[in-house]
Amino acid sequence: MRVLVALVVVGMALAEPETRPAWSTPVPAASAERVEERESMVKNQIAHSPDGRTRVGDKNVLKAMRVVPRHVFVPEARRRQAYRDSPLPIGHGQTISQPYIVAMMTELLDLDENTRVLEIGTGSGYQAAVLAQLTPHVYTVEIIEPLAERARRTLGEQGYDSVRTRHADGYLGWPEHAPFDVIIVTCAAGHVPLPLWEQLAPGGRIVIPIGGPYEVQRLVVLTKQTDGTRRSRTVMPVRFVPMTGKAQR
Repeated sequence: MRVLVALVVVGMALAEPETRPAWSTPVPAASAERVEERESMVKNQIAHSPDGRTRVGDKNVLKAMRVVPRHVFVPEARRRQAYRDSPLPIGHGQTISQPYIVAMMTELLDLDENTRVLEIGTGSGYQAAVLAQLTPHVYTVEIIEPLAERARRTLGEQGYDSVRTRHADGYLGWPEHAPFDVIIVTCAAGHVPLPLWEQLAPGGRIVIPIGGPYEVQRLVVLTKQTDGTRRSRTVMPVRFVPMTGKAQR
């Protein structure tokens, strides 16, 4: 019996360990276009402070902002303005956020390649693309079907195949893929939707604009303590389009 056990142990030692292919950051199809404009955007709007705003210092976030071709995520008529320091309309009453706000919210999430992130409000797909430069585990929900379809198509064309998209009411989250380590909400709500809080893993955080549609909102980071309680931190005043669907009922 001792010999048999020894043979089993040796056999186990000789077995090849199971390995997963290493994840590498995507290289978007249009990444070689308008490179100097993105470099200027990062340098003058995000990494340095033109007006006293808090600068974004995370090197990985800055790299993502330099790589993602923002111009392909805006309507054709707006592409010349794609790298301006401002939000832009994308149709259906929605906007693509100011580059600085995209970078700041991404930095607040503190992502690595193992982080599971849920985005509420896909919009153009630009924020999802930035997230996908930092983790392959990106889930994004959009309530407006034409925007959801356009974002899905653009993300696919640019090579962001790992991003999971869904047309649904973001107030309800995406329970089939919960729990999430972080949740980013790119539309303003008067309160934190309970389904999102329930889908957040212990120790996780939500970055969300809180406030009404006709007032200055607060960009808030909510951390879920291990006992289920909340810790809240207000970052800055912001203006976002309102969350629709069940949030307005």
